[in-house]
Formats: sequence, C-alpha cells, structure tokens
Amino acid sequence: MEKEIKDKMAHKMDQTVEALRKEMSAVRTGRASLALLDGITVEYYNTPTPINQVAALSVPEPRLIMIQPWEQRLVADIERAIMKSDLGLVPANDGKVIRIPIPPLTEERRKDLVKVIRKKAEEARVALRNIRRDTNEALKKLEKDKHISEDDTKKALDEVQHRTDQHIQKVDEILSAKEKEIMEV
Repeated sequence: MEKEIKDKMAHKMDQTVEALRKEMSAVRTGRASLALLDGITVEYYNTPTPINQVAALSVPEPRLIMIQPWEQRLVADIERAIMKSDLGLVPANDGKVIRIPIPPLTEERRKDLVKVIRKKAEEARVALRNIRRDTNEALKKLEKDKHISEDDTKKALDEVQHRTDQHIQKVDEILSAKEKEIMEV
C-alpha cells in the first residue's frame, strides 16, 4: 500500500517535470526549432492534423524552418495555419516549400521570455509540492488506520521530501538551461 502511494507520487512528479520540459522546448529562442510547430494543425480531409503528419519538416539553417508538404494543395493551408498561430512568424512559400525565417530576439523580448519561463517553472514547483502534500496526507491516513507504523511513516515522509527535492532540482536545471539559451546572443 505504502509502496503504491510512493510509486504513484514518483510517476506524477516525473510527468510534471516532463510536461515542463516539453513546454520549455516550445518557447522560442533565437534559433529555429521544430518544437515551435507543435500544436499547429491544418485541415486535412476535414480533420485537424498536426503539420508534422502532412509534411516533411527540417531546419537547414540555424534561423530557418523548412516545411515540404506531401501534397502540394496543402501549402496555402499550412501557411495560413502558421499565420493564425501566436508565434509571430511570417512564412514564405514558393508553391512547393514553405520557409519560415526566425528573426533574432531583441533584448527586451529576451527578458520577457525569461519572465515567462520562470513563471512556468514556478507553476511546476507548485505542482510538485501539491503532489508531495497529497502523498503525505495519504501516508498519514495509512498510519492513522494502523496499516503502517509511526516509524515507517516517518521514513516514508522523509523519502517523499527527498524525492520532491530531487524533482524541484530538475525543474531548476531545466529553467537555468533555458534561461541561458534565451539570453545567449
């Protein structure tokens, strides 16, 4: 019972850290990244479909994303979908390939992005602390119901705190790496 609670906690914490990592990869830096296009869909046979499922995506240069649709009729739809997204990017097409130049970031925009990622990291830390709280409550309930001893509860609570600290440290590492990437000129 105690092991199941701790395993569930570890799984939730790992998911939280992974979700943050994925969110951070979508935050735009001065470089081209295919993660920028995650979440953008295009109508394909009346079904919203992610761009990476209807076209070949590549990054031929550090500041350029290239999209080559598998069907030529999708060029205009993909271009429209990118324009509608909140990325602030302007695609250019030659009828066969869409090129998206990534403009360099200004100092002010870099600072705004750092604020955004710090907020996301803090939200992840809060989520981790909430998971810790819920796990601690479940362990204390086990003790109250006489399923585990007081000593086992103490050990389990210490382990929960240790795991929480480890996951918060991972969040901090992800944050500092992304901050460094954004502020790099």
